[in-house]
Amino acid sequence: MEIYTTQKFANLKGKMIGFSDKALDIHLGLYDGYVKNTNKLLAEISNLQREVKTDTPEYAELKRRLGWEFDGMRLHEFYFSALGGNGKIDKKGKLFAAMKESFGGYEAWENDFLSTAKMRGIGWAALYRDPKNGKLMNFWINEHNDGHPAGLDLLLNVDVFEHAFMLDYGTNRAGYLEAFMKNLDWKVIEKRW
Repeated sequence: MEIYTTQKFANLKGKMIGFSDKALDIHLGLYDGYVKNTNKLLAEISNLQREVKTDTPEYAELKRRLGWEFDGMRLHEFYFSALGGNGKIDKKGKLFAAMKESFGGYEAWENDFLSTAKMRGIGWAALYRDPKNGKLMNFWINEHNDGHPAGLDLLLNVDVFEHAFMLDYGTNRAGYLEAFMKNLDWKVIEKRW
């Protein structure tokens, strides 16, 4: 049973400043693994549900693992789909105005976002919008399934697991983040509003 299919993101290859095609191939391959594992887990969970074996340790472990694989899949889809642009935000857009309101300006937001992304550890830095008040907040997501704020809309995220940057940047996470910002497609991110 295949519920989810791997998105190809072919538009990124050969076009991203500071990202080699080899690094993208590796990263996209890891993403493909999350899609396949999500489908596999959903099939196994469905089988146990049909067999009425939902009170077993196997079922519980599959349900726990599903959060990791599903979030790994979805976070990578958000990540890759926000890339391929020129890194320039529309200064007349709602998102730019919200950054000014929430952080005092784009530069202050970017500093906070990149500072979050540069923290020691592996995970994700993410920009969320609270739909109740429009406030923007940057969060650290430790692992794929730990640290998501409930009820907020994910607008932008950056992968800071080593696989995202080691091939091209070694331990220079800051260089990777600089390249990431130069390749953002702010039109896509604005649509997530």
